[in-house]
Amino acid sequence: MKKIFTGVLVVMLTASSVITSSCKNRNAAKLQNLAEQEQVKHIERQIETSVYPLPTSAEVIKMLTELQVGYIMGISNPVENATKYFSSTTRAANLGAYGADLSYATLYNMQQNVINCMDAIRSLANELNMSQIYNEELYEKIKANFDNRDELVNILTGAFNSTYAYLTENDQQALAMLVVGGAWVEGMYLTTHVSDAAYQVAGISRSLLEQKKSFETYIELTKPYMDDAGVSDFVQKLDPVKKVYEGISSSLTEQNIKDLTAAIAGVRAAMIE
Repeated sequence: MKKIFTGVLVVMLTASSVITSSCKNRNAAKLQNLAEQEQVKHIERQIETSVYPLPTSAEVIKMLTELQVGYIMGISNPVENATKYFSSTTRAANLGAYGADLSYATLYNMQQNVINCMDAIRSLANELNMSQIYNEELYEKIKANFDNRDELVNILTGAFNSTYAYLTENDQQALAMLVVGGAWVEGMYLTTHVSDAAYQVAGISRSLLEQKKSFETYIELTKPYMDDAGVSDFVQKLDPVKKVYEGISSSLTEQNIKDLTAAIAGVRAAMIE
């Protein structure tokens, strides 16, 4: 979808440049066209680097609501944990985790939990200089759309996109990778722990199989940043998940789901401790 959006915007901008240049003389048109083509390329690069690279946790959690899986109290990262993350790497990873928890509480209309998650997120966002994203306006948008699940997904996805964009545009790509990774891990944790026997929930198997591609994409995205200690440590913690997914092809067995659930639980425990 994001690639399609980029392509459409580029086509529109290119078409605009053609119309504009046709109104000028030939030499001026060539110069104008070259300048506008460069502008198009610049915008395309910005879009590609500033848009959240994986399905957001809001999109993942929406699947749970569509499967009519009930909300589980106490499954999210405890909000009081936010005060114990002192490094930028743990703050970034758990900002992503709380973002997934916010999606979970929001899409299940758990209003007090939304407030609690927002408080935890604001605390971490302030430390990472992103208070302008997770502000009162965002909460008011969420509150005004509690009965519109599709719009809530759009609002939450926009916040995640803004977080990723802010970090990448401010030369903090390594932290952006940790936010993405934290959100992915927490989203997977919520998915695999919606029931004491998640493998028996219809649709969970399909969702977990779809996340294999997201996982592989994430590992690929981190490769340029493996010289960063925070990223390399986080990716190393994902090894148990990688081993499970490497043994899976086109379908998941009950044992695959159990193994994946255990692997995700271990990674998540290390992330939020």
